[in-house]
Amino acid sequence: MMLTRLPENEYQRRELAASQLRVRTNPAELGFTDTSMLPGLSDTIVGQDRAVFALEFGLTMEADGYNIFVVGPAGTGRTTYTAAKVRETAAAKSVPDDCCYVYNFQAPDEPLCLHFPPGQGVRFRNSMQHLVQDVENALTQFFDSEAYALESTELMNQFNQRAEQIWSQVEHNATELGLSLQRTATGVLTLPLDSHGHVVPLDEFAKFSPEDKAVVRVRQQQLEQSFEEGMRQIKGIQKEAGTASQLLEEKTAAYAVEPLFDEMVEKYQGDAVHRYLQLLKEDVIQNHSVFHRDGDTSNADAMTTGTGTMQQDPRMRYQVNVMVDHTGATGAPVVIEPNPTYFNLFGKVEYRGNRNVMVSDYTLIKPGALHRANGGYLIIQAMDLLSHAASWTALKRALKNGEIRIDHPQEEMLWMVSTGLRPQSVPLKVKVILIGTPDIYHLLYEYDDAMEKHFKVKVEFDAVMERTQAAAKQYANFISTYTKTRGMLPFSADAVAEVIDFSARLSGNQQKLSTRFHPVIELVTEASYRARQDKAERVGSEHVRQALRDKLHRSDLVKEKVLEMILDGTVRVDTEGERVGQINGLAVLSSGDVVFGEPHRITVRTYVGRQGVVNVERETAMSGNIHDKGLLILSAYLSAEFAKERPLAVSATIVFEQTYSKIDGDSASSTELFALLSSLGEVPILQDMAVTGSVDQFGDIQPIGGVNEKVEGFFYICKAKGLTGRQGVIIPYQNMPNLFLSEEIVEAVDTGRFHIWPIHRVEEGIELLTGYRAESVYAAVTQNLDKMAERASLGDTQGK
Repeated sequence: MMLTRLPENEYQRRELAASQLRVRTNPAELGFTDTSMLPGLSDTIVGQDRAVFALEFGLTMEADGYNIFVVGPAGTGRTTYTAAKVRETAAAKSVPDDCCYVYNFQAPDEPLCLHFPPGQGVRFRNSMQHLVQDVENALTQFFDSEAYALESTELMNQFNQRAEQIWSQVEHNATELGLSLQRTATGVLTLPLDSHGHVVPLDEFAKFSPEDKAVVRVRQQQLEQSFEEGMRQIKGIQKEAGTASQLLEEKTAAYAVEPLFDEMVEKYQGDAVHRYLQLLKEDVIQNHSVFHRDGDTSNADAMTTGTGTMQQDPRMRYQVNVMVDHTGATGAPVVIEPNPTYFNLFGKVEYRGNRNVMVSDYTLIKPGALHRANGGYLIIQAMDLLSHAASWTALKRALKNGEIRIDHPQEEMLWMVSTGLRPQSVPLKVKVILIGTPDIYHLLYEYDDAMEKHFKVKVEFDAVMERTQAAAKQYANFISTYTKTRGMLPFSADAVAEVIDFSARLSGNQQKLSTRFHPVIELVTEASYRARQDKAERVGSEHVRQALRDKLHRSDLVKEKVLEMILDGTVRVDTEGERVGQINGLAVLSSGDVVFGEPHRITVRTYVGRQGVVNVERETAMSGNIHDKGLLILSAYLSAEFAKERPLAVSATIVFEQTYSKIDGDSASSTELFALLSSLGEVPILQDMAVTGSVDQFGDIQPIGGVNEKVEGFFYICKAKGLTGRQGVIIPYQNMPNLFLSEEIVEAVDTGRFHIWPIHRVEEGIELLTGYRAESVYAAVTQNLDKMAERASLGDTQGK
């Protein structure tokens, strides 16, 4: 059938004007000559009103569970602004208490935690050091005094007299029985007396007749009961003497140290501190001997069940381990933990070597970030935290229980515990601020109930803001602040305009500006460097453009290699002529910090059959799910449009030629549909055009991403091969606000050497690509499908 030609002026009528391809900032409207005239920014973050409001709420809300999760893409200033705002808020808060660990006299393996007003923790440690020295001096003085020696001697004399009286009675009983008690080095010896009352020597006693010896033994047996009773009474007196001596020593020790402890109790307030001082005093009184008698530590084993050095010198357990010291601090603490491992967050118990054995005690307990941030704010990057699973689990437990516990994260999996110490938990009152990407936030919120319970405040940083006159001035003030604080050259108004235009391209919308400032800062820094090399007094627009070109040149090696392969024919891309079933599709490739568009030749072959549309990439597992979805939608449109009266008796293969990596996305679905219609209708497609855009089941064209890179990718291929004046790109009309093309393309469009056509529907695209009216192309497709159906039906009949 005859195809109806599309009027030539339709191409000009439908294409975009050069003024629609980018929006330029007018330097005159900025209202300054260069940024040195501007006041700069104070504490206002650019374009993040929602985040500012949410963060203010989160920092001032004191209820449980109102911790903060700061969400946003990298480079939006989320970390810098959050840290600055937290410090500002913390400065108005009160300083929290100091935290100290001390020896637990009742349970040595469970060190006690004492809290003191800010700065008093160190003073308490120093006071304890002086106290130990004062105790030693006082005890030495009292126990070395004549008064103590006299009282002790008198006390011992009393018991000695009682013992001597009992011994005298035993000796008297022995004399009455004709016996004598002789004290020897090995005990008491009983010997008989002669008629004159003299002790019979052992050699003489041996000469006694058996009868006389028997008489002596009977007397000895009679004395034995009296002797044992006497010895029992003497031992009782000795025990009484020991107890009395100990009581005297403890009484003396108490008298010596009580004034010192009374002074400590008066100086440091708090029930827990007073209980500790009372136990300390009792321990000192009970073990006073370690402070005098030339450093006698014979009672060390009885004093402590601790390990290592503490057994060698028991006085070490009177030390104070200051975990958190807020001496000289103002406001609540703000801690940014860059490496949130379990131990860095929750602290740990360290070890020291002692006689080839690793030992520990409460003085080796080290604080974590939670201890230092307690009473204030803790800032952590979410990705860093989640990379340590034990840290995230323990942090949730700490927030739930409201306490900091120092445990070993792998203790449940160990058959041998590394340390017997169980430090007393510390009450936790901290506001945790996590900073992460939207993906991390949504993942945690979806799969972890703790997010909803413990992180009730979401502070969301946007990647873009409205492109208004006020926003442009904020950008200018941002550049002013940044350059002044870093000693860079000021930026002229036209240079600022170039930076704003660059930001608009980053945002992907002509009416938006990017709030991702990392790329902007890089551009400002490199433009200032170029201006200094030129010995300029300020940065001009030419320096900004040169910095952009330099950055592209440093990173676009892969792009040049792809272009080289297309130009030398290794990768075939046609930019002239026409072919049936072949079309130029556009893809976006990424090479680190460079994203660029690459044209791809898409081909379609159709023939009689029942397979329908076959995606070669899908069959070879080289396409992603979204691309496969686009092919199914394409098939649905084709069936709905051409199979209302009869089934399709067609098979088609669609191929991305010369692609050797995975393909995903649905931005080529309209392109594949155009090639399929061309093959079905046997209508050639103009090869000087490239197409991008997805399609729905009704034939409506839908927007895609990377439109600027795709257009530029085809343009540079056409430019390298030679611009003919007919080349151009078809894009979805919804992507018109996203256009921010290079000056070179804008100039080429303005002079008619390149073209951009926006389309709403498939019919518009097929007209531009073929040069024929859509209804005539569709009629040709219908006619060929009818023929295929007849052949398929005939084949089925013959087969039967």
